[in-house]
Parts: sequence; C-alpha cells; structure tokens
Amino acid sequence: MKRLLATFHVLSLTMLVFALTMLIPLGVAFFGGDAGLNAFSRGFLLALVIGGLLWAGTRHARSELHARDGFLLVVIVWVGLPLLAAIPFLLYFHNAGMPLSFTEAYFEAMSGLTSTGATVLTGLEHLPESINLWRATLVWIGGMGILVLAVAILPLLGVGGHQVVRAETPGPMKDERLTPRIASTAKALYAVYFGMSIICLFAYRAVGLPWFEAWCHMATTMGLGGFSTWDEGFAHFDSVAVELVAMVFMLLSGISFATHFNALRQRSGHAYLLCPQTLPYLGLVLGTGLLISAFLYAEGVYRDPLLALRYGMFNTISVATTTGYANVDYTAWPLFAPLTMLLLSAFATSAGSTGGGVKIIRVILLIKQARNELVTMLHPHAVSPVRIHGRVIDSRVMSSVLAFMLVYGLSLALLTAILMLSGMDPVLAFSAVMAMINNTGPALGPLGPMGSFATLNDFQTWVCTFAMLIGRLEFLTVLVLFTPMFWRK
Repeated sequence: MKRLLATFHVLSLTMLVFALTMLIPLGVAFFGGDAGLNAFSRGFLLALVIGGLLWAGTRHARSELHARDGFLLVVIVWVGLPLLAAIPFLLYFHNAGMPLSFTEAYFEAMSGLTSTGATVLTGLEHLPESINLWRATLVWIGGMGILVLAVAILPLLGVGGHQVVRAETPGPMKDERLTPRIASTAKALYAVYFGMSIICLFAYRAVGLPWFEAWCHMATTMGLGGFSTWDEGFAHFDSVAVELVAMVFMLLSGISFATHFNALRQRSGHAYLLCPQTLPYLGLVLGTGLLISAFLYAEGVYRDPLLALRYGMFNTISVATTTGYANVDYTAWPLFAPLTMLLLSAFATSAGSTGGGVKIIRVILLIKQARNELVTMLHPHAVSPVRIHGRVIDSRVMSSVLAFMLVYGLSLALLTAILMLSGMDPVLAFSAVMAMINNTGPALGPLGPMGSFATLNDFQTWVCTFAMLIGRLEFLTVLVLFTPMFWRK
C-alpha cells in the first residue's frame, strides 16, 4: 500500500506540472481575447485542484519505485493526463453551443499526447487560436514523453526515476544511458529536443509562416504528431519551402535523440554513422519516397516529374515518420502508394525518436536473427550470436523483441477484427488500427488526411483510443498490468 500511495504521489506531481502547461494557451487566450479564455481558465483551475487534492492525500507517501510501480505509474499517467487535457475541449465546445462528447474530447487529447495526430475536429481554421495551440502543445509534450519531462525537472520527487523512464522509453534496449544519472539523461534528451524545436520554429518563420502557425507546426513536426491548424493541412500553404522545412525536421525527429545528443557532445557526425538505426532509417524512408514518386509519375497521377517528386517525397516522409501531415489527399492515389506508406509507418522510425511503430532496430535484429537461423540449419554446431556493430546482443533482448512482435501482430489482428465486427469495412478497419497502433494519424478512405475520425461511433472511437495508448507504450507496458503475477506480492 505504501508503494501504491507513493506511485500516486508521483502522479499528483506530474499532474500539477501538466496543469501548468495550460498557462500557454491561457496566456494566448487572455492577450488575444479569443473564445477559449473561459475554457482554459476553468480547465487550469480544475486541473490544479485535482492534482492538488491527490498531492495532499499522498504527500507523506514516499518510496523508491520498483519495476512494477514504474509500469503502473506510466499507464495511469498516460490514461489520466488525457482526462485533464480533454477538459478545455469539453468546456470550449459546450460554451460555443457545439457540444463535443466526452469520447471525442478524450480521443482528441489522447491523440495529441500520444503524438498520433488523428482528429475528430473539423473547421480547424475557425477554432480559437488557444484551442489549436493546445492541440499542438499536447503533441510537443507527448513527443518525448511527459514522464521524461517530469523526471528531468522534478528531482524533488524523492523517488527513483530509472524504472519510470525504462517503462516509458520506446525501443528494445532501454537500459542504455547517456549519462550516469537518469535525471541527467532526461535533461540531456530534452535539451536536444528543445534546441531543435527552437531551430525548427525559426525555420518555419523564415519561410513565411506567421509566428502562431510556425509554433503550432513546429510543435507537431518535432513531436511527429501531425496536427495542423487547417483542415487542408499543408495543402493550405502550397509552399515548397514550407514543405522542405517540414521534411527536414520530420526526418531529424525520426532519428534517435540519443544519437543527436552524442553527435553534439562529440561535435562530429560520426555518431550517426555508428548508430545502427540512422542510415537504414534514412535509406528506407528516402528510397521509398523516390519509389512512390516514380510510381506516381509512371501511373500518370502527375505528368510533371518534379511535381510527382514533391508530393511523393513529402507524404512518404510524413507517413513513414508517423507524423501524418499531408499536402494532398493521397488516399485518392492508386492503392499501392498509400498502403505502402501506411505499412512503412509500422517500422521505419528509430527507437529513441518521437516516432511510433515497431522501430527499425527491431526489424534489423529480426533480420539478423533470421539469417542466423539459416546458418544454424546448414551448420548445426555453429555459434552465431546476433551482433550490432560487433557488439553481441543479449539473448534477453532478442526474446523481448520476439515477444513484442508477437503481441504487435496479435493486437493488430484482434483490434481489426473487433472494428470489423462493429460494422466497419475490412480495409478501413485495418488501416484505422494500423494508423492508431503506430501513432501515425490518418488512415485510408474517410479517415484519411482530409477526413476525420468523427465518422466513427463511440465504440469504434474507444477501440482506436486504446490502440493509440498501447501503441505509444509499446504493448507490453500496458498488458503486463493484466497478468495475475503483476498484482501478487
């Protein structure tokens, strides 16, 4: 019980930190005089009260977090914070006479915090700036993980941060540290994230976006979340320069931030060559972008090869990095192109990036494992461990990767079947689950980049919300809570 109370004490502090982020849109609403002022002022106070009451009830409970406490904390944070994040949505739309259901508000909040980028809202350009800013800010916060932020800036927690970050961090090799202290590691990652965000912001401003648009699209580019302030997305800007900025920073955000940190610390690009993920990731994404561009030109979708390259590369990079931006309705292309892009989103990005999906390092490990199995078939007595850059990968890591892939496949099949049973078309159901479970955002058909998820019924929306959650926390972190052994002392 003591450790459970300690876990909720950390949750209360995380909620209080999260409540402070509402001051950003609240300030915009106050100084801009937009219609979101009431929603954010009341939402901020309500979030403070909830977090404060929880803190008051658990303030004497402090204990070192064990592994199971870390898993529990991560899940309740990622389930609980969208509840707070949804409050301004509910209040604003209620005040505006356009009631948004709790299901839809929670979906929108979960989509932002998990950096998914799927939306149930339309008429985005007519929303108050504070609402669009809040959507973008959720993506930026969720990009690196609210718990990493909490560990980085709240050393006063009085609890061990390692188990929290280990549970929350995506990727198979979670125990590697950039610095000896986990709080220092979190600070290092956020320093890189924040620094790149500033550069991205000024880059968007330099190519002509107003400060507000630059901030919103910087936040959703760095978080690889894809929320836009326009229903048309990047098609509204119709600017090659804006698209080039987006492509560069989407590609950078799909690289492990640990690799960025090492490159900056060493003042050399050699870290990118030593990283086993970076070159395969860039080669796969850019190569597929060229392939799809050539396909669009060959099929006559675009008769200008430069136009085919522009649309093919931008949308391939966007979907492959699980961002979800679009500068054209690519669901109108021949099915090969959007389906290939959606499948690529499942595994293209690097572990340690803000992207979703399986992560390319797992695919590399599986390919090497498959090769070793073929060698063993020919030479039964050969010892051939999996190696990355000469380093032998522990068998526990390989077991974890295999278990993850099994759960990923089963989750994809099961959730698709559930959506089909609810009456959804098979292709649409599969694409929706793929987009949610990989935190990509847009799916196919009416759920594509120019559509919205508002067409789903409440049951289908909750299925997609659950898919976003387990995808963001990489399945096992959530599913371990459902095992009997987790709750045994």
